[in-house]
Amino acid sequence: MVSEVDAMYAETRVETGLGAMSPAVRAALGRVERHRLVAPAQIGAAYRNHPLPIGAGQTISQPYIVALSADLLNPKASDVVLEVGTGSGYQAALLAEVVKQVYSIELIESLGRTAAARLAEMGYRNVEVRIGDGYAGWPEKAPFDGIVVTAAAPQVPPALAAQLKPGGRMVIPVGGAGDVQYLKVLVKRADGGYDEKRVLPVRFVPLVPGKK
Repeated sequence: MVSEVDAMYAETRVETGLGAMSPAVRAALGRVERHRLVAPAQIGAAYRNHPLPIGAGQTISQPYIVALSADLLNPKASDVVLEVGTGSGYQAALLAEVVKQVYSIELIESLGRTAAARLAEMGYRNVEVRIGDGYAGWPEKAPFDGIVVTAAAPQVPPALAAQLKPGGRMVIPVGGAGDVQYLKVLVKRADGGYDEKRVLPVRFVPLVPGKK
């Protein structure tokens, strides 16, 4: 699987600006036990480089996209990162290998509770999972060095942009229903605005807002 992800980095280097995984992310990809985060029926496919269903209409993301999203944050070991869309816990596990603390939000309670339990069983003490509306972020823990969004929003949620530190980075798929989605990288400016770069066309499940 790691070699397949290496090959995809090489194939997409022009679009992403990354010719290879960073050493930290590559090591994390090799360490995370993906088979412990998938349904029993999917264990045989756990280390294939493609998404898999996890129930409730959601998926565990493709390892290439998980690694790329982490690398696009340009993470440091001292970083505190917000993940929006816990899902299976796979992105959170990989991030937990390379940063100090991960806060993760999941709207679907059954997925969030299962992921939190599995991450704890796997020994990730630096991941905290909350059930809630990803569009609102986690203001009590803000500001964040980085934010990774694992579902597509029609536009960048203002609350998430507000919770980034100046100089912080957000990786988010953007695109409405029926639109082409693009993975984007946002960098927060000192004046509170942000610069954004479109990276790759992608296909994610939609980021669903919580009930008011």
